[in-house]
Amino acid sequence: MDIAALSMAISLQNVNNDAGVLMLSKSLDTLEETGDNMVKMMEQSVTPNLGQNIDIYV
Repeated sequence: MDIAALSMAISLQNVNNDAGVLMLSKSLDTLEETGDNMVKMMEQSVTPNLGQNIDIYV
């Protein structure tokens, strides 16, 4: 195998690794946001009847 082909193969592998790391980073960000939203929903469920009824007088 010549040096040019080896260099191209290594470069392509580096690009693939970088893309994989970026995808995992984005996935982690999404999971963190989902976890934060779940915590907010659980905090709101402590008082489940809050905001369920509206008193309207005509």
